[in-house]
Amino acid sequence: MKRAVFLDRDGVLNIEAGYIHKVEDLHLIPGVAQAVRKLNDRQIFCCLVSNQSGPARNYYPVSHVEALHKRLCQLLENEAGAKLDALYYCPYLSAAEGGTNPEFTRYTTWRKPNTGMLVAAAWEHNLDLQNSFMVGDKATDVDMAHNAGCTGILVQTGYGKSVLSGEYQHHTKPDFIAANLAVAVEWILQHFDD
Repeated sequence: MKRAVFLDRDGVLNIEAGYIHKVEDLHLIPGVAQAVRKLNDRQIFCCLVSNQSGPARNYYPVSHVEALHKRLCQLLENEAGAKLDALYYCPYLSAAEGGTNPEFTRYTTWRKPNTGMLVAAAWEHNLDLQNSFMVGDKATDVDMAHNAGCTGILVQTGYGKSVLSGEYQHHTKPDFIAANLAVAVEWILQHFDD
């Protein structure tokens, strides 16, 4: 089995901008393409896992989420020759949480902090969750990591600082707190051979 690094999208890879309605409004956080490239160079499986409730909220269709991911991958490639080995996202949201589009309104084990996306990735790509890492900017990212037995890293980009101050979501206990993805990747690489 392979070890993996799972990455949240908004606030980790691209600048947190709420629901991105225009594809061209997705911009990488400086340094992330180079950070992903470092993982690629070590042949570490690199996987996006992201809650994307826009379709459930009727903000835009799934095809728009796919277009955003296409741009994300293109920007990573253009900036540093970096790539994601797999992309998983959850377009579903329960009615209680604000889902309105009947096609995508339901409870699902894929929505963070549930572990469905990680389990699916592990199953499809033969990944060792117990020895993998999850990098996110929300308490739910760290919670999902711990629920799946992964090491959970909180970056201070995106909502990270608000999570740490207690202003957003809830307190969580990340295994490591990093200023940004570049710092998180340095830490992961130091611990990858443990």
